[in-house]
Amino acid sequence: MRAYVYTDKSLERYAGRFVWLSVNTEAAANAAFLRKYPIPALPTLLVLDADGKVRTRYVGGATVPQLSKLLDDASAKATSPTDKLLLEADRLAADGKHEEAVKSYEKALAGAPKGWRKFGRTAESMLFSMSMADQNEPCATRAMELYPRVKGTSSAATVAATGLGCAISVDEKNAKRMEWIATLEKETREVFDDPKIVLSGDDRSGLYISLIDARDAVKDEAGARALKEQWVAFLEKVASEAKTPEQRAVYDSHRLSAYLDLGTPEKAIPMLEQSARDFPTDYNPPARLALAYKAMKEYDKALEANERALVKVYGPRKLSVFTTRADIFMEKGDKEAAKATIALAIEYAKSLPEGQRNERRIASLEKRLQSIQ
Repeated sequence: MRAYVYTDKSLERYAGRFVWLSVNTEAAANAAFLRKYPIPALPTLLVLDADGKVRTRYVGGATVPQLSKLLDDASAKATSPTDKLLLEADRLAADGKHEEAVKSYEKALAGAPKGWRKFGRTAESMLFSMSMADQNEPCATRAMELYPRVKGTSSAATVAATGLGCAISVDEKNAKRMEWIATLEKETREVFDDPKIVLSGDDRSGLYISLIDARDAVKDEAGARALKEQWVAFLEKVASEAKTPEQRAVYDSHRLSAYLDLGTPEKAIPMLEQSARDFPTDYNPPARLALAYKAMKEYDKALEANERALVKVYGPRKLSVFTTRADIFMEKGDKEAAKATIALAIEYAKSLPEGQRNERRIASLEKRLQSIQ
């Protein structure tokens, strides 16, 4: 969004109504903000009142028209009972109280008047909170119920894809799982093929991922590979059409994932080396290069790139770089170095301030350290 949306001149009309703030969730200086407003995924948009109370919360990317609608809605006072329920739900979700938020979102949807302009966003937000609360079965079934009401709108993409992700996550022993996957995959594909629904490049890439996950879930290797090849072609096309290095780099992570999935990690090297030159202080290009070289089994190059990333990275993201380094050592056959790296990761994870410190992540690292024999 920073590269494609926030640069749009049409947003200048909001300059006198909102104070724009970008929060770096990796910086220790912002830990207090994160304690107050947990951020479960990026991007997350928060509109706050002057007293710091959440007025609107939206998780995910948005096009310029979507963002404009969100801001216009946030400008209006919540006067109706339905609007007040949505406001309450957004505030509960912003506090990380997803189970409670789901109940308020449900009440808002149940009481929504015909033509309520916030229906789609409410449905999206409720399904996201369901997924965060591991309510996979109700998430999948509610997505199927809600899809006809948002069909043909920008919300249809999120409703269908979130529901599909939930269906895939349902226990394989559930007799309804495959039926739910089939229905939600069909609906996701319908959104994907609808030329009237405007999607950003990275949102369309996200739909490719959802559709590929569905093919993987039903053990359709040929279908999944065909989609991956289409995905790569799409990503290479939109990256080539980028007008700035920042716009091109938006697709680096997805392109790397696609190349890794197809077993062609070497194709990622030129693009990541270019990004490393374009953004010399960014840890992402060398961190991704390490992953590509690891897949190529060029472990010394992978370690060198990983070391460059470690020098630049900070905050919780550093744990991922440590983990990749341990993976490289394990594949190289150096268990002692892998153990030492995980030990460093644990020490670093425990040093993070409240708001960035993740006890589940620490427990996972400690479990991994114990498993290395």
